[in-house]
Amino acid sequence: MNEKNFTNRVRQMVADYTNEHLDPTDGKRIQPEDVFIVWQCKTLQNSKALASTVLPDSMYYEVTYDGDKHRFYLDAYKKIENRCISA
Repeated sequence: MNEKNFTNRVRQMVADYTNEHLDPTDGKRIQPEDVFIVWQCKTLQNSKALASTVLPDSMYYEVTYDGDKHRFYLDAYKKIENRCISA
């Protein structure tokens, strides 16, 4: 899978997942264009991306493509805390 196809699939999967979990009474939906890729890499036939959305919900997503099995895996995370620790 090339980089452009992978990035498009990631944006669509994250948008779909997010829309499934939004409160329908709010009337909000996001589009793939509302998803941004924070980090992405490709190693051999596998790809991985970290993504987030324009929503202020502190969610981020890890999407992995297993090139051997031709499967995607989506993990959804919520930021709990950001703590500064002096060295």
